[in-house]
Formats: sequence, C-alpha cells, structure tokens
Amino acid sequence: MSQPVFYHTTVLLKEAVDGLEIKKDGVYVDATFGGGGHSKEILTRLGDNGKLIAFDQDEDAWRNKPEDDRLIAVPENFKYLKQFLKLHRYPQVDGILADLGVSSFQFDTATRGFSTRFEGALDMRMDQRTTLTAAIVLKEYNEQALHQLFETNGEVRNARQLAKHIVQHRNSGGLVSIESFKAMIAPVIIGLPNKYLAQVFQALRIEVNDELGVLKEFLKQAEPCLKPGGRLSIITFHSLEDRLVKQFIKQGGWEEQQKDLYGRVTTKWTMKAVNSKPIEPSIEEQKENPRSRSARLRIAVKQ
Repeated sequence: MSQPVFYHTTVLLKEAVDGLEIKKDGVYVDATFGGGGHSKEILTRLGDNGKLIAFDQDEDAWRNKPEDDRLIAVPENFKYLKQFLKLHRYPQVDGILADLGVSSFQFDTATRGFSTRFEGALDMRMDQRTTLTAAIVLKEYNEQALHQLFETNGEVRNARQLAKHIVQHRNSGGLVSIESFKAMIAPVIIGLPNKYLAQVFQALRIEVNDELGVLKEFLKQAEPCLKPGGRLSIITFHSLEDRLVKQFIKQGGWEEQQKDLYGRVTTKWTMKAVNSKPIEPSIEEQKENPRSRSARLRIAVKQ
C-alpha cells in the first residue's frame, strides 16, 4: 500500500513570496518546506542561476520534493540554518521565508497525534527521529512544569487545575491515546470544549518540539545569514510566535534594550519592518481555508 502524498494548503502564498522581492539569480531559503507550496512559487520566479535551499525535519514532507537542480534539500530543523548554509557555501542569502504552521497533512494524519479530531497516539513530534512525545510529557513532568507549559504555551485559563488533575489521574490509564486523554481531562474543561482542547494540544506540541526555543534560535541566525538588502518573510499562527517575531524585527532580541544615560539605545539594529502591521489572509482565503484565519505575515529587510 503506497503512502499518502504529503499535502498542505499553503497560506499567504503570493504575499509571503512577494515579500522576498525575488531576484532571478538570487539565493533563497524556505526554512519550512512542508507541502512545498512556497518553494514551488519561489522556483517559478528564479532564473537558471538562482538557488533555493529548503529545510524540513519531517521526512514525510520530502515526498513532495520537486525534481529541480536549483533546489538544495536539507532534511533538518531550521534551527541549524547557519550551519547548513555554510556547509553548502551560501553563508549569506538574498531572502529567507518561514511558515510556522503545522501542515494540513500533519493535522490530518491520525498517527501523528496533532489533532483532537482523530484517535491516535499522543505523539506530536515534528521530527520522528526525536524521542520526546506528548505522552512522555504528560506522564513524567511534575505538576509545576505542566502548569507552566499549559499557561505559557497554550494560554489555558485553568492551567493550574488542569495540571493538578492530570498528575492525580495519569496512572489510571488515561494517557493511552488521544481519546482516553480527552476523556480523562473532561471534568476540568471550561468554556468551548473544542477551543479548550486546541489550546491544550497546542501547549503540548510546542513543548514536544521546543517550538519557541527553535524559533528564537532561527531568528538569531537569520539576520547574519542575510545579505544587506536581504528580506525575511515569516508567517505565524498564534500570538506567542507573532510576539517573538515582532520583537525580533523591532530590536533584534527579547531582552530590554541597552540604553545610555540619555535613554538612547546603544546597539545598532539592522532589520527594519516593511509593514507597520502584519499582513492577514484575505476574506476569500479565509473562506477557502479556515485554518488560515490566525495567520499573520511579517516582512523585514536588512539595512
């Protein structure tokens, strides 16, 4: 039996690639190949001498890899951006694109454990070579750690109560599968069940894949990997990611900026936002692809 093709409805396709201002002979990075939509669009705009370096840690994604000599595929997490660009002798590039969303294929494949809609294992790993799963997090993290991750990563309103409930009931067989986990935490669900479960699953997925840590590491490497005039185009899907990207573009980090005695910022920052506000999907795109509703695109240029 053949495996299903990795598919993904690409969000903000034209807008994100337009933001790179593709030069025919330029070198570009698609940090999240996924279903290949953004990569294919970039390739259509490149000339014969252009190059595209695409990253994706999910081996399923590469089933969609186009046969194109201009494409260099890197089957790794984009937190290794600088290392692999140097390895392929492109230490600086003309543009970097990242779509931080979970692919439609990943959400719709029950065995991956990303969706609350299907029965399956509590997995949630983007990279199947890693060992930490959602089940391990739920079984082994102490109450304080669970409380913090649900509150920080999922913005779950009763995160403390949820963590306590899990610790009290996790040895009673409630962590065998997605359905058994949902049944186990049913007594503490507040508000709309689907929204609550989505927040809980988001929190677990972010923890399993260290998504916020990886994003910070990637952003820190992106600036030195861009040529002057190079562009950064990033699509986020929740406020935690968007806040990190916004702060990075504005000041280059997430700590308070150093200032002199007169309150002036002492460190010079090279990135500048192209738009004052993030670009959102059109009403038409949101109707065609409801998963695009939370997408936000921020574009920056290196001075």
